[in-house]
Amino acid sequence: MTVDHTEETLIAQLAVRHSISTDAVKAVLQALKAGGGRMAQFSHREFGGMAQWSSGMTMVGDIFSDSLKAKLNAIATELAEHLSDNPEALVRSDEVSYRSPLRPTSAAWWPAEFGQPNSTGAQNDLRYAIFSSARRLVIDDHGEHTVYDTGEHHISGISQAQSSGSTLTFTGQDGLVRVSDLKKVPSGS
Repeated sequence: MTVDHTEETLIAQLAVRHSISTDAVKAVLQALKAGGGRMAQFSHREFGGMAQWSSGMTMVGDIFSDSLKAKLNAIATELAEHLSDNPEALVRSDEVSYRSPLRPTSAAWWPAEFGQPNSTGAQNDLRYAIFSSARRLVIDDHGEHTVYDTGEHHISGISQAQSSGSTLTFTGQDGLVRVSDLKKVPSGS
């Protein structure tokens, strides 16, 4: 990851302000750069392992630690603002050693007719892609794809239960949106 002097200063300031290592802040910054400055998915021990962030949604490995979620949210929000003000700092595709959720390869797993998703995410063998303009949500659960009509919901957040029967819930303009409340549609619809 390329870090300029301004970013080094910002990383150091955030580390001190939030009592966390510069390595942890760098992990958030790198993930944000790969996520187009709008989302991050990474793993770092100081965030309890796997963590995700996008505006309105914060998940950390220690799911019961509200203070850790608040710490990640504060750090990621400030770093996202920095990247918004400095778009030249975003990761170029040749700098990414893994597939970024916002820069999918031609081997995208969702139906091509939906175009590029507004948001994607994955954990374990469950992944999702949201297509706001097409009003569709595609979920891949262990290789089985299901397409849902999101109707009038404007999905802005995501939560995944960490139990053996992993489930997704979303946040829309009117609150919680359960996948079970959405209508399944044929894959090409």
